[in-house]
Amino acid sequence: MLLKTAVTASSSPSISLFNSENSRLVPSLHKPDRLAVCATKGSSNNRVLTGVLFEPFVEVKKELDLVPVSPQESLARHKFHAESEAAINEQINVEYNVSYVYHAMYAYFDRDNVALKGLAKFFKESSEEERGHAEKLMEYQNKRGGRVKLQSIVTPLSEFDHADKGDALYAMELALSLEKLTNEKLLNLHSVASKNGDVNLADFVESEFLGEQVEAIKKISEYVAQLRRVGKGHGVWHFDQVLA
Repeated sequence: MLLKTAVTASSSPSISLFNSENSRLVPSLHKPDRLAVCATKGSSNNRVLTGVLFEPFVEVKKELDLVPVSPQESLARHKFHAESEAAINEQINVEYNVSYVYHAMYAYFDRDNVALKGLAKFFKESSEEERGHAEKLMEYQNKRGGRVKLQSIVTPLSEFDHADKGDALYAMELALSLEKLTNEKLLNLHSVASKNGDVNLADFVESEFLGEQVEAIKKISEYVAQLRRVGKGHGVWHFDQVLA
């Protein structure tokens, strides 16, 4: 279907935007004092869509004026508040710190004198998952035209044995605390997005992180409950076999 747009005769500055080699100006059948811009050359259908009038692109011109010319500035950035950008960088740091702790737990349970391979596997996968979350946030930051600024990572513990709880329960309780902390930080990121009217960022946090975080908290809570039941002896070995 041929698309036509009626223009007022007084809109002559904007008519030139469409008066190219592949378009032509023809009289409107409905109103002789108006012109219709035809998208294709040589068309026999000169009717104009009723009530559709071309006006100068005032709003588009405003956005065009905002397009940066400096090569250091993002061309993709749009409606992306600096507070949202900073909050994303903080969340990236949270995810990397949690990943680092989980990696330390993996190394501990993989030792020859600990040899709980199931727990080692679980914490290694958890570390990779958190690192994946950080990378997903970095990708989103770049997509929105923000700048990724990596921050310092805190040195984690290397020993997880506890006099009363044992190593497995202590490590799993620590993991539960980390997951709850991560969830709290994600909710804060969502709050920043909502405060600044950033619907896209709010949807990204909801769809990519919040549901998964609730599932992780539930799963690790169950592991903590089971480890509290089995004690520090043979029960831990049996629990480890299930994870392996």
